[in-house]
Amino acid sequence: MPPRGRSFYFLLLVVACLMFAGQGTAIKHLGRHLGPLQITFLPFTLATLALLPLALRVRRTSGVRLRWTDWRQFIIAGVAGQVVTQLGFVAGVTRSLASNGAVLSLLLPVISTLLAAIMLGEKLTKLRVSALATGLAGALLLSAGNLRDSSFLNVNYLVGNVLIVLAMTGSAFYNVYAKSLFEKFQQIEVLVFSYVAAAVTGLGATLVADPIQWSAFQSFTWQAWVAFAYQTLIAYSAAMLLFFAALKRLDVATASLSLYLLPVFGVVLAAVLLDERLSAVALAGAGIVLFATLLVVRYDTKST
Repeated sequence: MPPRGRSFYFLLLVVACLMFAGQGTAIKHLGRHLGPLQITFLPFTLATLALLPLALRVRRTSGVRLRWTDWRQFIIAGVAGQVVTQLGFVAGVTRSLASNGAVLSLLLPVISTLLAAIMLGEKLTKLRVSALATGLAGALLLSAGNLRDSSFLNVNYLVGNVLIVLAMTGSAFYNVYAKSLFEKFQQIEVLVFSYVAAAVTGLGATLVADPIQWSAFQSFTWQAWVAFAYQTLIAYSAAMLLFFAALKRLDVATASLSLYLLPVFGVVLAAVLLDERLSAVALAGAGIVLFATLLVVRYDTKST
């Protein structure tokens, strides 16, 4: 793919990451009204229901019915990917520190790249490794405050930290496994049918561990409703569709580097929407991340 083509799909990834980054602000608003599992799986389930007619329409157009072996693949993606990610992160952060979660989340591009090499045979070129290391360095600078507050060696947080790493592995597995399914299914099918399996499992866990109090919705402010809609329509729907559209055309190793843009956008959005301070160190980290990303966009020739 020529650099111009890679630039277009990287632009899709940038937009998707910007959408993902807005989740932090949305969760802050929803956290005043709903429990952690409710914040995760209620919008997730609604997003699944909203997207399901599109996936069914695509499937009817193909004229081929899904077999059990197909559904088994979607279940693997949904449960081992999305459910492990969402439940692992929620359970991990509740047993650890939010700062630990923020820093350990930076392992996602690294784990994704390694899994892509193992499961898909993608090459670990010097450029990709260098860009990945540079992006990680920049992201760590962005997370300087979280690094100061984190505590990885405290035995009290060990279980939580392990669960967070497990969640990152689940997210990486989902992206890599989904990529392997794109040769057989459309992106919308992989997304939605894996969502169905994850929604059933996740909503069931929510009803058991974090029962829904419908009276909580009566206390919703307009900001909470906007946040709920954002999670449903943007974070779990539009952002994932854009990410999958780019993932189909780019190697996982290349696409994963864009995930280092999440803390960049997170810091910027926090400064704009929540009046949080934007430090010089954070600006330097953002610059390093952008440099690493542009390096791959311009010179990586392994994307297909």
